[in-house]
Amino acid sequence: MDLRDKRFHLTKKRLEALDKLGLHDSDEVLSYYPYRYDILNCRPFSEWKEKDKVAFEAIVTGPVRTWRRGHLSTSTFEVMAYERVLKITIFNRPWAKNLAVEQTVTIQGIYMGKNRVTAMNYDTKPLKEHDAVTPVYSVKEGIQQKTVRTCVQIVYDEMQNEIRDLVPQRYIRAYRLLHKAEALYRIHFPKTPNDIRLAERTLKYEEFLRFFTALECSRKEESSALNKPVRRISMDLVKQAIRALPFELTRGQYEALLDILKDMSSTKCMYRLVQGDVGCGKTAVAALAMYACVKAGYQCALLAPTEILARQHLLSFRSLIQDESVISDVLYSGLSNADKKRILEDTAEGKIHVLIGTHSLIQDEVTFHNLGLVVADEQQRFGVEQRKKLREKGDSLDFLLMSATPIPRTLASTMFADMDLSTIETLPQGRRAPITVRIAENSFRSVLNEVQALLGRGRQLYVICAAVEDNPEYHARNVYDTAKALTTLFPQYKTAVLHGRMSSDEKQSVMQEFADNKAQILVSTTVVEVGMNVVNATGMIIYDADRFGMSQLHQLRGRIQRGSEQGYCWLLSGSQDPSAIERLDVLTKTSDGFEISYQDLRLRGPGDILGTRQSGVPGFILGNVIDDTDIIRTARKDAQCIVQDPDDPEHIPMLEEAAMHAGNYMD
Repeated sequence: MDLRDKRFHLTKKRLEALDKLGLHDSDEVLSYYPYRYDILNCRPFSEWKEKDKVAFEAIVTGPVRTWRRGHLSTSTFEVMAYERVLKITIFNRPWAKNLAVEQTVTIQGIYMGKNRVTAMNYDTKPLKEHDAVTPVYSVKEGIQQKTVRTCVQIVYDEMQNEIRDLVPQRYIRAYRLLHKAEALYRIHFPKTPNDIRLAERTLKYEEFLRFFTALECSRKEESSALNKPVRRISMDLVKQAIRALPFELTRGQYEALLDILKDMSSTKCMYRLVQGDVGCGKTAVAALAMYACVKAGYQCALLAPTEILARQHLLSFRSLIQDESVISDVLYSGLSNADKKRILEDTAEGKIHVLIGTHSLIQDEVTFHNLGLVVADEQQRFGVEQRKKLREKGDSLDFLLMSATPIPRTLASTMFADMDLSTIETLPQGRRAPITVRIAENSFRSVLNEVQALLGRGRQLYVICAAVEDNPEYHARNVYDTAKALTTLFPQYKTAVLHGRMSSDEKQSVMQEFADNKAQILVSTTVVEVGMNVVNATGMIIYDADRFGMSQLHQLRGRIQRGSEQGYCWLLSGSQDPSAIERLDVLTKTSDGFEISYQDLRLRGPGDILGTRQSGVPGFILGNVIDDTDIIRTARKDAQCIVQDPDDPEHIPMLEEAAMHAGNYMD
């Protein structure tokens, strides 16, 4: 209900405050949960420990002394509590000087030991009149906590009898959840910490259940509308192609391939994500899937993030699939007009079976004779509109997406719940991990001899910077100054520069120069994170490594272990921040991308590794995709039951809510 409705009797000032917070209707206000709670920790003095939060009633025993240093004011005074004198210090409360001797006060603060307390708050209200738990909301300048609390109370009092349960009653009973109205009351007006726990448990479950129900509805609608003819996959030909490979498939590769072939052989349009660590062999799985599709009578398209990677995919496909009857080619902007015309014509006529390129393959000028499978490499995520565009190029397409950012299974099943998921957890035998060293300064002078030796062996070196140019407001090593210094330090080697501000043609030219070993040192921003496959490059220096997430650093160092030669990665950082040091040390201890992504999520949250879904899962206010794995599993299973039985009256409220907000959960 609109907050301007007369039922709420909200004043103009309160409406303006709510508008500042982005709250315009009753649902938004009731789901504007406190971000923390102040809890009165009333315990006997004998139980106090240093750094404990404490709350107590006391009598002021001496005058308040206040002094200023710049913008900071400090006030100190003594009180009597627990039959002892405590010294109180409070900052930026100059009005504390108005406290009178023998006045009773309630103080909340941190016990500093030796009868000293640093107060966070104080007032003259007796302790027994304080709420045991006080919600604290996120506010903006000029908005008081009291204003938000009052508005929430007004809205709740008016709407409480109209709040309906979205969760089916059978699940409320089975999991001992609160009814929605009760959960909202306890999260906004808790009497005890247990009220908060019960409310959060209920509301988290509802959030996850609503999310998965919406996605299950979307998947059901999409799959029922887009059934396809069965692809006649020849397992004999696939096995023959596997035997011809120059290596043996890992168990993870083989299982992922079977998942894909099963999808392609069904009447359901495939929408599958294959995820795995750097070097796990996703490319081989994709090549075999495309080969199976071609032999079933269809064309395939492979989308890569850069032109150089597209060309590398062509070479890789041709080396993996030893069948001259399968014609493959690559389309990119650097081709001559004559070559582009030939490729477009041959693709339209069906003479090219596998066409590889960048997202330009989606353009209208590219037409296929009989497109059956689209593969997208390196975190290319498709939203509804992109899938629609691609469907126009073929009837009932299968989609296969590949991600080299490995994500723990539970999180992946949440973030990519609109897809089926295959995870390759094993690396091929003999795959070596790069040796990673943390340097406790933003300089590689301590390993200069090692870097010189690497270049002296004819190997190449990546140097990663966080900035393109010098910026007084952003203190980080930049590409241009670093390249200039390296040219002076290593005059016998050619140093090239690469960054995101360069044109596409400039970037492709530099990457090709490095790939051809015409440049031995490449100074770059993180644009090399994907799209570079230079086997001869076995060294990487990363300046200001603390500025990057662990998953991003893991992806970057994945560029230097493309062959059998040992790779070396030096993480440079002068940061003294314990959390930054902890993150970098994780990378020196493990090369397991799943473990690294888990630690990254734990320390930094999901934003750093989730690609185009960086904002996290839409609609999750309380739910935490890292900590709430048990609730996630339960909610996903229950959502499937709800969608499978839409006629059950208990399911209708959740299905209606999911249908109303389904668009919020899709790219």
